[in-house]
Amino acid sequence: MNARMEIDQFAKTAEAVTTALRAMSKAVTDSGLDPGLIELIKIRASQQNGCAFCTQFHLNAARRLGVAEPKLGLVAVWRDAGIFTPRENAALAWTEALTSLTPAGVSDEAYAAAAKEFGTSELAFLTSAVAAINAWNRIAMAYRFAPPIPQEGKLE
Repeated sequence: MNARMEIDQFAKTAEAVTTALRAMSKAVTDSGLDPGLIELIKIRASQQNGCAFCTQFHLNAARRLGVAEPKLGLVAVWRDAGIFTPRENAALAWTEALTSLTPAGVSDEAYAAAAKEFGTSELAFLTSAVAAINAWNRIAMAYRFAPPIPQEGKLE
């Protein structure tokens, strides 16, 4: 599929939107949550939504942070992988619950499981990270941004 618009053009066209979403992401980064964990949830939401651009973008970012390759390769099947920590499992489950919203909303069980691993502030920022990546997924998919494929031997 051909891109309808690339991210750089979108950023110029909707500068205020881009600035707002980047500020939201910066707030999450500044919250103290583990950056590798944040990248894992961004990858998982992007996979769930079918967003090639965001999946590749956050795989690149996770690799730059040193997230283990087996985790990157198995994040799509995290429940069965057996290599994720309880905290990562809780974050990934929370991500999936928020990404697959139905009119019923998020169950009390899903909330309790996430709240068991994350404090009030952490869960607020984790929730914000999921919201931000879901917004980016929808933008990237609407405009069919081309995935940022790294060049041989280089991470973008």
